[in-house]
Amino acid sequence: MTIELIRSPSMQSIWEEMTPPLRTEDVIKLAVGPEKYREHVFTDWETILSETIVGSAFGADRMDYLLRDSYHSGVAYGSYDRYRLIDTLRVLPREDQGSSEPALGLEEGGLHSAEALMLARYFMYQQVYFHPVRRIYDIHLKEFLKEWLRNGSFSTNPSKYLTMTDAEVTAAILSASRNFRSRAHRSALNITNRQHFKVLYQRNPADHNRNPDASKVIYEAACKQFGSEFLRHDSHTQRGESIDFPVLMRDGRIASSLSMSDTLNRVPVALVDYVFVDRDKLEDGREWLEREREALVARVGG
Repeated sequence: MTIELIRSPSMQSIWEEMTPPLRTEDVIKLAVGPEKYREHVFTDWETILSETIVGSAFGADRMDYLLRDSYHSGVAYGSYDRYRLIDTLRVLPREDQGSSEPALGLEEGGLHSAEALMLARYFMYQQVYFHPVRRIYDIHLKEFLKEWLRNGSFSTNPSKYLTMTDAEVTAAILSASRNFRSRAHRSALNITNRQHFKVLYQRNPADHNRNPDASKVIYEAACKQFGSEFLRHDSHTQRGESIDFPVLMRDGRIASSLSMSDTLNRVPVALVDYVFVDRDKLEDGREWLEREREALVARVGG
């Protein structure tokens, strides 16, 4: 969709009015990056420029969303020294890997800021993005959209896609919550009345050491006990991305960030594994789980 919007006539006129004019394909390359725009060949410098915007390590998008989300959610987990990090960014060859290909890296003095960035991302995932209440509202919203949108999905036509804003969705949620005949009535009520499902079970290391599928087993058993319409299973792992980048050492040599930092080698991967239940079934569900947990965890691979 990003590519289609950049190619749209309204955006095309903007690129052409620039001095000098911009080529649409160049804008796409920088905005999307080589990993998602594989049909085009990127030069080394196009790759570097794209990294500064959408790169997995030091892309402006990543550096911004952590700070912005941390500020607006009222938590301090997403903070790091962005000024020091930006000041020490350098384009460096990957000599540590036997290659002269340039890559976005850091001076040695900025390594601690990079560590803080990666840890901030992990803490934001654990404390904000993977918070159970946020996760269940994601589920309720997705269910509402599938029931409300035509054919259960957004239009892939760019013009129609742009007409669907937060205002339309919010108004539709409110309308469906007041209309008991609407297919999306129940999902809308979950959102507008804060009647979100509650956590029945969440990943427990002891259980999962005995049975890696403990959450799935408990979810399936709970569906049989109470009905699948009253249960939701949410299992997700933070996408792991390479944090290996070149570091310009004080003696002028270049080393891998992973060889320079034990912290970067040990940044955990955040994950969630929740079983949610309708709040009307929560008390019965907890009593049932208390009785059945041991047997369920032992059912497979116990």
